[in-house]
Order: sequence, then structure tokens, then C-alpha cells
Amino acid sequence: MAGEAQDKVWPLPKFYFKVTIGSQNNSVAFQEVSGLDTETQPIEYRHSDNKEFSTIKMPGIVKYGNVTLKKGIFVNDNNFWKWYNDIKMNTIKRETVIIQLLDEKGIPTMTWTLANAWPTKLTGTDLKSDGNDIAVETLELAHEGLTITNGG
Repeated sequence: MAGEAQDKVWPLPKFYFKVTIGSQNNSVAFQEVSGLDTETQPIEYRHSDNKEFSTIKMPGIVKYGNVTLKKGIFVNDNNFWKWYNDIKMNTIKRETVIIQLLDEKGIPTMTWTLANAWPTKLTGTDLKSDGNDIAVETLELAHEGLTITNGG
């Protein structure tokens, strides 16, 4: 029925979320988050005395995809450009990024934590003289680990 509280029967909606970058505990309002994926590359192996003429597959190196974040551009908000400009050879400021999916009361139901994240790409908005869209910038983050927990 309409208006009833969220329970375990219904899947979670994905539009209410919070992103926190760094240790300051400042959340940033993003429009979209994508790329929360991980992949384990298979290693194929065959024993020399194996009677089967096929290989076995074992888990190999884990690979994490880049996470893409999109947000509106605000006046005098250059924090991501400053972070991106800090990139130098082997001297990048890495941050922990926490992405939380919230329930209707604002309580975290799922949390994705990116370890050692840093910006690999920053894209400013496109400009159109006849458009009426908001200005949106895109931040792409590389990271070294993705953990998922339930709750806060």
C-alpha cells in the first residue's frame, strides 16, 4: 500500500544517498554515483599429470573500477580542482571516500568505502547558450579497495 514504511519486502530506492570525502566528515551533495564495481581476474592452471584435458580456474588479482561522481557546480566551489591540482609524481593526497545509501529516515542501510581514493579525471560542465540545465562537473576517482557493509 502507498505510504507504508520500508520493510524487508521491497528493494531499496537508490536516490537518497550521502557521500563523505576525507576525514573532515563533510558530506558532499552529489547528483550521481556510478562505478561501484570490483572484478577478480581468473588464473587458469593445469597440473602436468592431470588426466583431464582442461584447466582449473582460481581467483587471481582483484581489480577495482574507477568511481564516477557528478555534482552541481556552485559559486566559489573549487575544492575538486584544488585536489586534482595537487597531483604530482608519486605525491598525491589520497582520501577515504564513504558512500552511504540512506533509508527514509536518513539512516544508512548500505555503506561503500573506497580506500586511498584520488582523482584521475575532472570534467567541467558543458556550456550551451540555449539550454536551461544546471552546470554539472564530473569527478572520476581511482581507489585501492572497496568494502561494503550493511547499516552505518
